[in-house]
Amino acid sequence: MKTVVIGAGLGGLLSAARLSKAGHEVEVFERLPITGGRFTNLSYKGFQLSSGAFHMLPNGPGGPLARFLKEVEASVNIVRSEMTTVRVPLKKGNPDYVKGFKDISFNDFPSLLSYKDRMKIALLIVSTRKNRPSGSSLQAWIKSQVSDEWLIKFADSFCGWALSLKSDEVPVEEVFEIIENMYRFGGTGVPEGGCKGIIDALETVISANGGKIHTGQEVSKILIENGKAAGIIADDRIHDADLVISNLGHAATAVLCSEALSKEADAAYFKMVGTLQPSAGIKICLAADEPLVGHTGVLLTPYTRRINGVNEVTQADPELAPPGKHLTMCHQYVAPENVKNLESEIEMGLEDLKEIFPGKRYEVLLIQSYHDEWPVNRAASGTDPGNETPFSGLYVVGDGAKGKGGIEVEGVALGVMSVMEKVLG
Repeated sequence: MKTVVIGAGLGGLLSAARLSKAGHEVEVFERLPITGGRFTNLSYKGFQLSSGAFHMLPNGPGGPLARFLKEVEASVNIVRSEMTTVRVPLKKGNPDYVKGFKDISFNDFPSLLSYKDRMKIALLIVSTRKNRPSGSSLQAWIKSQVSDEWLIKFADSFCGWALSLKSDEVPVEEVFEIIENMYRFGGTGVPEGGCKGIIDALETVISANGGKIHTGQEVSKILIENGKAAGIIADDRIHDADLVISNLGHAATAVLCSEALSKEADAAYFKMVGTLQPSAGIKICLAADEPLVGHTGVLLTPYTRRINGVNEVTQADPELAPPGKHLTMCHQYVAPENVKNLESEIEMGLEDLKEIFPGKRYEVLLIQSYHDEWPVNRAASGTDPGNETPFSGLYVVGDGAKGKGGIEVEGVALGVMSVMEKVLG
């Protein structure tokens, strides 16, 4: 079977690796001169920065992405993180970190609640695994259960780091699916070599199975015949195919086959595509001579204005920085209405870092923003519309079609798995 994959980002390369291993004749078309998209490395001053995603897998060596890599025999070593910590003011009631702070374990977040609310949370943790809440945002559900504002700050920090959303923007169902996946797969991990270590390993699998990757070739049209994908046009050349996998998200995919989507029967798909909203964020990369975080996991920062979470990837893989240096990555959520004020958002993030790391010496290496056509996610988590399109043999993968409960790249892997089940049986 001939398969064409549009886009050499993580979702596209995962699909190409699995299908080429299954015996498909696979060709990947990527408009950029490099592969990986928002999941590869950028070499700068001897540091291996990332083009998008942090050098971190939310569910580590036991998660969906790691399991998929093992299935296709992609050689990647993923280092399990030691812990996730939460930075809180030294004295309860302080609004920020200016008067001191302490770090607590992620699992100890209920310790800052009243005795009554701690007991309630303990019961909820047990009961909601079987009877999950639904029909509201995470924030609305929390407010219906406890009165302490600490839980809202904690939820906003976690959702900001993991999803680039606030807790009032995430369906409670999606968050509880994420929590279940944390129980199922475990916490974070860092791939040796960073994002590019995974991309290189997938390219090796694709090449070893006869697949081809074309860079610098933009797809201008998806060919549809009798309601079925029949190939693509790239650089004015027709490439026939039995199966087309798009890593571009539903909106961009719909544009490429818009002529075939003009029927009234496809009005619902057009309407759905028009409602999808990308999530936006900012990443600030820091260089330091001494550790800023001191462990391989995530540091959540609920008492800042903008920064949601920080991780120091060189604690797991020192090769991501020059000898003796540390690379720390900081992420902040950007609200849709603030995308037009990115300079102000960045300034608030930089001010946050002074409070998070008081007295520490560091250099700001690079500040990256993700929005519009280059977002954190093409479809905000919890609004992913699945992988199918109105056409047989045309599927969408990537961060615009993630699986339920999959944080970032784990969701990408879950989405690809879903497509592979449909295609390969």
